[in-house]
Amino acid sequence: MSQHRTLIGLINPKSPTNVGGVMRAAGCYQADEVRYTGHRYDRAAKFCTDTQDVSEHIALTKVESLLDDLPEDVKIVCVELALGATPLPHFVHPEKAIYIFGPEDNSIPQAIADQADHVVYVPTVGCMNLAASVNVLLYDRLAKSTTMDLSEQRIKQSRDNRNRLKIKDAKTGASA
Repeated sequence: MSQHRTLIGLINPKSPTNVGGVMRAAGCYQADEVRYTGHRYDRAAKFCTDTQDVSEHIALTKVESLLDDLPEDVKIVCVELALGATPLPHFVHPEKAIYIFGPEDNSIPQAIADQADHVVYVPTVGCMNLAASVNVLLYDRLAKSTTMDLSEQRIKQSRDNRNRLKIKDAKTGASA
C-alpha cells in the first residue's frame, strides 16, 4: 500500500448520495482509495450514485478501523469543525495522508482525533455535507500542489462530452 498518497476515510457514512459524491470527488482529484467504517452505508449501497463509475478505478473499501494497516509515512488528518483545529486555508498538506471525515450526523470520535497528526476545518458559515467537505478538501490539496495540470488538454479531457465552450481573448476577440 505504500504507493498510496491520498486516502479518504469516512466514519460510518449514512447516505449513498454522499458516498457517491465522495467517489466522484476522489476520481476528479485523483485520490487513491476511499475507506469507510460502519454498517449504514452497506444497507443503502443499493441506491448507488457513483455516476462516473469511479469505483471501477478507485477502491471503496469497508474496514473495521480507518487507522489499521496504514504505512508509517501516511499522516492522519481529521477534517472537522473542532475547537483548536487549523483553518484549511492555512494548512500545508502532507505528501501522503489519510483524510478522515466524521459521519453526517455526528463527529469524529475523540480517540481518533487524539491520534491525528493534524486536525483541520473548512471555515464556513454552518456545516457542509460530507461530499461537499471532501470536494473542498481535495480541491485545496490540488490547488496547493506543485504538480497541478493547467493545460487546455486537461480541460478537454475533464469536461462533459457536450461541452465545447471556448472563451474569446479580450484583446483580439479570437477564440482560445
